[in-house]
Amino acid sequence: MDLSRIRNIGIVAHIDAGKTTLTERILYYTGKIWKMGEVHEGTATMDWMEQERKRGITITSAATTCFWNDHQINIIDTPGHVDFTVEVERSLRILDGCVVVFSGVEGVEPQSETVWRQADRYSVPRICFINKLDRRGADFHRVVDEIEKRLQTTPIVVAIPFGQEENLKGVIDIVSRKLRLYTEDELGATWREEEIPEEYFEEVEYWEHKNFEILSEFDDKILEKYVEGEKIEKDELIGVIRKATLTGKYVPIFCGSALKNKGIQLLMDGIVYYLPSPIDMDVVKGVNPETGKEEERKPDLNDPFSALAFKVVSDPYVGKLVYIRIYSGRIEKGDRVLNATRDRKERINRILEMHANKRFDKREAGAGEIVAVVGFSQTFTGDTITDMERPIILEKMHFPEPVIMQAIEPKTKDDQDKLSLALSKLSEEDPTFKIKYNEETGQTVISGMGELHLEIIIERLMKEFNVSANIGKVQVSYRETITKE
Repeated sequence: MDLSRIRNIGIVAHIDAGKTTLTERILYYTGKIWKMGEVHEGTATMDWMEQERKRGITITSAATTCFWNDHQINIIDTPGHVDFTVEVERSLRILDGCVVVFSGVEGVEPQSETVWRQADRYSVPRICFINKLDRRGADFHRVVDEIEKRLQTTPIVVAIPFGQEENLKGVIDIVSRKLRLYTEDELGATWREEEIPEEYFEEVEYWEHKNFEILSEFDDKILEKYVEGEKIEKDELIGVIRKATLTGKYVPIFCGSALKNKGIQLLMDGIVYYLPSPIDMDVVKGVNPETGKEEERKPDLNDPFSALAFKVVSDPYVGKLVYIRIYSGRIEKGDRVLNATRDRKERINRILEMHANKRFDKREAGAGEIVAVVGFSQTFTGDTITDMERPIILEKMHFPEPVIMQAIEPKTKDDQDKLSLALSKLSEEDPTFKIKYNEETGQTVISGMGELHLEIIIERLMKEFNVSANIGKVQVSYRETITKE
């Protein structure tokens, strides 16, 4: 695949904004899945863990690949709950772009602001999707205003809703100046285009004028054409919007309803049109561990191999799975590579393309791809994997410190070894889950990002690792000190 036709994107949002439902529609319309699953029914493809299906929320990031308009889209669906913000952090670190989803009712919420700051930290260009516009109380214009003011960005509105709340019938594409109406009996898989109704002329012209004023910063000729009434070709307009989006300061705004199957294909076009390919991004910089000097790697198959391990999973069938983003070069099954961070040699036993928890073997992978590798025994989240002869250490990931602690002990002696092994594997997967033994109190203390975080960890101990444990409060060790009378 030509690197210019690859999009590495994340779907991020506040909890319950509709990320996973949106991802499910994208997979259905691209032909990746043949039947739509629903979060509320526990059948969503990307929410594959038992705990996710039971609670109806995303807990861990999941990767998949699909194709749209001759482009390969590598997607990472992320959690929206604050306890699992580490999943968003490590995903955005290795992604080229993202779709930020907002509820048309609730608008910009606290975790919306958090993921926006995380995207800013890694300079990730983004587009927005205002979802749930079929719901009572939904207000497209209010949410656009909140995005502009609370997130301090400049929206470029490329789609507006046709109809409101339960009367939402479709979306109006501002760029092509067409109305899209979706077929209910085919789950929105097909649509028809019509001319924009007269009652929407004023609103369309309002957004057009606003957009052209913004875009004149990048192409002053486009504003002249608009003012003088000259025809502006669709491809010309898309090119200027793309240029603005890649700066990270401007965000195209799409809209619709994922649950009601409206507006999704237009968003998918936007992912291809406006979000960057690997070659649009800057070269990655790192330090040569042998010389201490800064070096660069280009998104090129002929450059020395470099990749970042951003996720580790303990898989019951294949063992340790390490997810990597390849920045340069290529690898093949059986290659020997270097963990430059730890100065350890590793062997690639298998290269896998992931679809949630399903695995598909690949013979090779190269720059711009996101794959999972089997065979790495000494690699952890944040490590740099490189060519044996041309090492480089890329920028590390930064994770927040845990905020809550609990004591844990095995229910029986037989559980002692199993508990230690299980906790070790879970801490390998999750950099914000910490284990510490307090010698003074004799307690094993686990810590995480919140009550739900630790609750999920304990559930996984019992279900996945078959370990029985007691949970309690952390004891405080007191010390006597001599004071003056």
